[in-house]
Amino acid sequence: MPVPPPLPSRRTTLRAAGAGALLLGAGGGLAGCRSAASTAEGGSGPKRGGKLVVGINQDFTPALLFTQSGQSLQQRLIYNTLTRYDDELKPQPELAKSWQYAADGRSITLRLRDDVTYHDGRTFDADDVIFAIRNLTKPVRSAQLAATARAVTGFDKRGAHELVLKLAHPVGNLFDLFEFMIITDRHTVAETVKGAKLNGTGPYRLKQWQPGTGLSLTRNDKYWIPDRPYLDAVELRVFTQPDALLSALRSRQVQLSYHVSGKHLAALKSRDDFRVRRYATGNGAVYVGATVADNPTDSKDFRQAVAWGVDRERVVEQALGGYGFASAAPWPKSSPAYSEANRTHYRHDPGKARALLKASGADTRKTVPLGHPAMPLHTSIAEIVQYDLKQIGIKTELQPHDTATFQKKLIGGDMPALWINGHGFAQVQPSTLAVSAYPFNEAKNTSRFRSKAYTKAVHEAWEVKEADSPAARARYQKISDLLLDEAFIIDLAVQAQVEVAAKKLRGATLGKFSYLNLDHAYLA
Repeated sequence: MPVPPPLPSRRTTLRAAGAGALLLGAGGGLAGCRSAASTAEGGSGPKRGGKLVVGINQDFTPALLFTQSGQSLQQRLIYNTLTRYDDELKPQPELAKSWQYAADGRSITLRLRDDVTYHDGRTFDADDVIFAIRNLTKPVRSAQLAATARAVTGFDKRGAHELVLKLAHPVGNLFDLFEFMIITDRHTVAETVKGAKLNGTGPYRLKQWQPGTGLSLTRNDKYWIPDRPYLDAVELRVFTQPDALLSALRSRQVQLSYHVSGKHLAALKSRDDFRVRRYATGNGAVYVGATVADNPTDSKDFRQAVAWGVDRERVVEQALGGYGFASAAPWPKSSPAYSEANRTHYRHDPGKARALLKASGADTRKTVPLGHPAMPLHTSIAEIVQYDLKQIGIKTELQPHDTATFQKKLIGGDMPALWINGHGFAQVQPSTLAVSAYPFNEAKNTSRFRSKAYTKAVHEAWEVKEADSPAARARYQKISDLLLDEAFIIDLAVQAQVEVAAKKLRGATLGKFSYLNLDHAYLA
């Protein structure tokens, strides 16, 4: 038997907080509001002052501010959202202090906070929510939750801080929209998407953005939560090389990161001044995409051959450094759509893969292009997939792209026959994946896959009021069945979130869309 190419088991960057992988495949995702310091570790309580430096591996891209992209940590630092999920997917108040969903699911009444101001002093009101929803429906924003925003068909203002949203139909992922949608200043959005002015209601104000270097933020002294935040300043500093990030952490120049590569985690675990935490509830997934309009990936038998041909366990061990679990389905274990049967639907079975490849009639003399972002994680996965497919008779040629080019191709549906990427959006309500994520969107997806059965199943799952009911779960299973059978997106593994933090950092949390929350964070 041929020997696999040497791939160090922890050679590659983890996709953490949505930034190691290109999350335009769908949004990055985290489970709940997970605390980086949920219990005190000595000390006498919260302390005011100090600067927190967060190590990131991709720079802020203002043009993608309304899109779930590879780097979204700054969203909740500068802006707020209407609501936020807890670990049980239960919405909690933020700028919307309460709400009432109509019995028929065709409207929802939001009661908004009346004590919130933007950084420039202007008062937040219902018009800002109306703007935020309409803004996401614009094609230029490339917002994954645009379909959910478009389901809001009317607005009934009842004063400055009460708003009724009229819905085209019951919307099972409405609170996904409310957490995804940052509330920006409607008067300066043109400056916002250029990075010239980021005027929000969040705990920190923009001090400076240096392209390629990062963001510098300073405390918002008029924040609507009394006596918060504790920190005086936050800096998001870019490290494009994993070794440079590790060096910055070890020298204490950086106190928090979600982008440490697997091979570097052991070096930090041995230190008593850092905390390495793994969150097993899911941080998106890695996958092989297939363009169904191209040959040979227009054949379902060929796509299923790929699904049986890849060794998912090796992807987890070698590419993810063991931080995740093999899965043929996109769902983390925290999802109401998760099942063990879905997870294990495809396993590594080269014999079955070869039989399906033969049935597909594909010309195995031809080389199939295999695209991927030119990042360590994706390169590692692409090499594993290339090797495994060679063993079943499929020759591939790796086609790396810089992240900006790959983003454009992903959004535009301009991928080669096969490609490697990561996706999010499976960590929230399951219907969001199929109506929002570029690879899965039933209306227009990267694979150019269309199916009346898929569209019907997606809309049936989306248009429910109770998103976690037995009826809803049955509808999610229909989506899973179609995804597994059609195999236009071939999931390989669900990733775990890995956080590296200085032990003196307390109270940092992450939301479902990889938004960093430092409202109550401090340096002990």
